[in-house]
Amino acid sequence: MSGYLENGQWHEGWYDTRPSQGEFVRTESAFRHWVTADGSSGYAAEPGRYHLYVSLACPWAHRTLIVRALKKLEQTVSVSVVEPVMSAQGWAFSAALPDHVNGCSHLHQLYSASRPDYVGRVSVPVLWDKQTRTIVNNESADIVRMLNQAFNAFGAARLDLYPPALRGEIDRVNTFVYDNINNGVYRCGFASSQLAYEQAFQRLFDALDRVEAMLAQAPYLVGPAATEADWRLFTTLARFDAVYHGHFKCNRNRIEDFPQLSGYLRQLYWVPGVAATLNIDHIKRHYYISHPHINPSGIVPLGPRLGFCATASQSR
Repeated sequence: MSGYLENGQWHEGWYDTRPSQGEFVRTESAFRHWVTADGSSGYAAEPGRYHLYVSLACPWAHRTLIVRALKKLEQTVSVSVVEPVMSAQGWAFSAALPDHVNGCSHLHQLYSASRPDYVGRVSVPVLWDKQTRTIVNNESADIVRMLNQAFNAFGAARLDLYPPALRGEIDRVNTFVYDNINNGVYRCGFASSQLAYEQAFQRLFDALDRVEAMLAQAPYLVGPAATEADWRLFTTLARFDAVYHGHFKCNRNRIEDFPQLSGYLRQLYWVPGVAATLNIDHIKRHYYISHPHINPSGIVPLGPRLGFCATASQSR
């Protein structure tokens, strides 16, 4: 299921790929305000002020949960989780998974409350300001950096996932990984022409081959320790064999077939705090049920057995 808001009204509708000859083109995030330690941006980092809305299925939202855990901000920034299966009105809350702050039934209500004339897609993650009652930001890349930098007074200040000396290289790697892998799997899965799919497929696996070679030379993408570049890649790798390989037709290889990538994935998964942010059940149910044009039966496969999280629950 998918749709969009137009001046407070919800409309059902999938992405129109006709103007791009069948290629999926992701829309830009609309809310790009910034939380800073000193409040010079208009949004000061304060404990208990901000609330994160996420889907456990979504790789973009998953990034923010990982950084929140690594920076030990669980008591500083609260969280609400949407249902994994999208409703006819998009991301939804329920009695089991409620909106703890605003009591909304659907995420799009927060977008309308923040900007009544908003036109566009309704996505996660969302960083909400309880004080001004508005969306601060809905771009995962921004939220990750805010959590890493602005809240050091309340969390793990010594951990810096975007160290100044490495920022240029991190940005370069992020762009490559985003264009070809993070968004590349979606370009495969949401392509509506054979040519668009084949081009995305080739770019995706060329990039995975390149990262495999990089990891044969160093344990992390940039520098001697994991940075935001690694965690941005991790959320795609963690979903790859379970959903992207089959559901999105990214089936040249599994991540398990790459010696370096599979070992890297295991290593990152077992970093303290990370395993608790990954929910394979939500991931599989979201993708296989929420995309009826790709999987009209709605059947969720029981496999595969995922080696990197062997002790986690892997099937429904």
